[in-house]
Amino acid sequence: MTQRMLLIIDPAALAPAPAAPLRWPMRRGSLSALRRLSDRGIQPALAGGKHPNPSIASLLDQEGIVPADPESDEWKGQPLEQMRVGMEPGGDLVLTNASGDASQTPAYAVTPATSDADAGTAADSGKTTISSQKAESTPTGSPVRETFAEWADLAAWLLNARRTASRSRKTAETDISVRVNLDGTGKSHIDTGIPFYDHMLEQIARHGYMDLDITCRGDLEIDEHHTIEDTAIVLGEAISEALGDKRGIGRYGFAVAMDETRSLVAIDLSGRPWCVFEGTFRREKVGDFPTEMTSHFFHSLAMALKATLHVSVKGENDHHQIEASFKALARCLRQAVDRNEHYLDILPSSKGML
Repeated sequence: MTQRMLLIIDPAALAPAPAAPLRWPMRRGSLSALRRLSDRGIQPALAGGKHPNPSIASLLDQEGIVPADPESDEWKGQPLEQMRVGMEPGGDLVLTNASGDASQTPAYAVTPATSDADAGTAADSGKTTISSQKAESTPTGSPVRETFAEWADLAAWLLNARRTASRSRKTAETDISVRVNLDGTGKSHIDTGIPFYDHMLEQIARHGYMDLDITCRGDLEIDEHHTIEDTAIVLGEAISEALGDKRGIGRYGFAVAMDETRSLVAIDLSGRPWCVFEGTFRREKVGDFPTEMTSHFFHSLAMALKATLHVSVKGENDHHQIEASFKALARCLRQAVDRNEHYLDILPSSKGML
């Protein structure tokens, strides 16, 4: 299996916690966690190259776990993400990445190396500046410092809960910041200056079980078009970035009924942008949201997300039609981005890429 991370472990993190009985030489759950991580492409490594306790070294060997020496010629300098595990004085495990703050690291933890945070910038048509911060799962992203009581919790976090991304976009028309956590709980903070639009974006978070933080300052004195369109673009870019290589995802999704309204949304995170919207509205606006911008939102999102998106909605109440469409999108996204533990390293494509 291709390795995608080097997990550098301080020897103390494999020893029993201070309050644990000393009948067993290793910390409870560490062996099974290391096996699980190894199976998913995360290579355990030991600070110093080997464990000083012969009993622990023997147990690792018996279980077929061969820790790497991060300073050896074989591993040094490889383009792998590096995370580090140490133990706090109270016994909790502490996980940091290469850009973690050394001043925050406890004495018993491995001191992480430092690196400059990575931020990309690009110019667009002379007036647009687009910047992005990498997801926290990259060594040049935001500093990571997490603590865990057990190795099982640490392993679960590494495997499942780090699909985050931040994107920002500033033009002469809008100034937008979006942060997304695909493995969140539905929390959101939305402020676009268009209350009904905020309400719809909140549906994506709540019913898609992802955390969203979206702020936009747009030229609403002109109209709502730029704010709605550009927010959809940046949201699509952020979700796409958080998906990473898309291994293990469901890829497809569909669903929502809302009173007299039925909305059917189908999505394919294919890397091929396309959008079909079928629906008509009777009103010019719902609240402060122009109904004509509904289809434009889905189109802009699909192009930025590089997804195939089909939306069909029928009903009598325009508020219900728009809300049902956003809720159905949320459920589709949840199904499509969800990962199954049994095929975390499998790309759902016969082409070999998405």
